Amino acid sequence: MCETDASSDPLDEAKPYEIRLEGHLHDRWGAWFGGMTMTRAENGETLLAGPVDQAALFSVLRKVRNIGLPLLLVRRIDVDSDKDRASHR
Repeated sequence: MCETDASSDPLDEAKPYEIRLEGHLHDRWGAWFGGMTMTRAENGETLLAGPVDQAALFSVLRKVRNIGLPLLLVRRIDVDSDKDRASHR
């Protein structure tokens, strides 16, 4: 059996994610999402964004399911690619 150092597990690293929901969440739900920022868009969607590790991501998704708002998008934001695109402009 191969042992790995748990501290070097990439799943334990917080990565920036965005989660889009159909509908607007009330401000009272903001603290429930563990430090993710909550933005209500004019198009009727709510955007949750921030760095989370895999365990926290699944916890947030479970909470979204429990609230009952339709999940539109889950996306890891590739910060390095965004920097690369900005440097090529």
